[in-house]
Amino acid sequence: QVQLVESGGGLVQAGGSLRLSCAASGTIFSIDIMGWYRQAPGKQRELVATISSGGSTNYGDSVKGRFTISRDNAKKTVYLQMNSLKPEDTAVYYCNLFRVLGGITYNYWGQGTQVTVSS
Repeated sequence: QVQLVESGGGLVQAGGSLRLSCAASGTIFSIDIMGWYRQAPGKQRELVATISSGGSTNYGDSVKGRFTISRDNAKKTVYLQMNSLKPEDTAVYYCNLFRVLGGITYNYWGQGTQVTVSS
């Protein structure tokens, strides 16, 4: 079983920066993809960024060039550096771990952390 605990959310003015962290507990495999998703009120959950254990990254179009995802495999932690924040980045940010092992798909989620960007 994997547990994910996010931290680092808060209130920031437009143009500011925040850094989110997600610490995983349990067994983490090299095949695991870790990432961040977000959900704003009344909207569907959307991809922010994902990263493999080897460092391959994927970003949602709305955050490219502003957000950077990184991962420390030894600490089982993934980070999201968010720069040039906009009011439309306001959402609950969820950490995710995705795994396919033995033909079975596993999807683990953190409890979420609120990010609010004021104009």
